Amino acid sequence: MSELDHLREEIAYLKFWLGIFVVTDISLAGWLISSPGTVPTYTILFAVCGLILLSAGIVFLHRRIEHRISTIKEL
Repeated sequence: MSELDHLREEIAYLKFWLGIFVVTDISLAGWLISSPGTVPTYTILFAVCGLILLSAGIVFLHRRIEHRISTIKEL
């Protein structure tokens, strides 16, 4: 497998996980907005921590994809 094909496959794999992170992030945010008074405080705290971690993961994956794309551009 050539380096170009390998980078393309890696980008496709990262985009798959980026999509999963984005959908999960949006779903968790929607749940937090729709049910603030019906769950215990610690559950909301854990959900907010999860939202922050997912958002950080989205930024990390996005930057990694951008880096891989720039690597392809240099080839």
